[in-house]
Amino acid sequence: MWLSRLIAELVGGETQKFSLLIDNQSAIELAKNPVFHDRSKHIDTRYHYIRDCIEKNIVDVNHVGTDEQVADILTKPLGRIKFVEFRLKLGVIPVQQDQVVDRGGVVCDGVEGFKPM
Repeated sequence: MWLSRLIAELVGGETQKFSLLIDNQSAIELAKNPVFHDRSKHIDTRYHYIRDCIEKNIVDVNHVGTDEQVADILTKPLGRIKFVEFRLKLGVIPVQQDQVVDRGGVVCDGVEGFKPM
């Protein structure tokens, strides 16, 4: 949310609606349902910020499968294959290896000015 506001302020525009991708169906239902249940009564009101944003139509909450949750690269240890896949999806490219992979996943050997360590 703060990033959306920052971008709008920098470009001089309005805050844009964005999608929040969550891999937990229960969390999505809890965020979308304004009715308090026995299971959710222990949650402090300060944690209902996302629910308020959904009601104001600022954010759209969608489900994404656990295998496709790119944010996992920042929150948990991953196997090498999944790590490399998510790293490419984020647009991060390796720079300290014999081969360089471009954003499209194409391996570029002998890149000018590239010296492997």
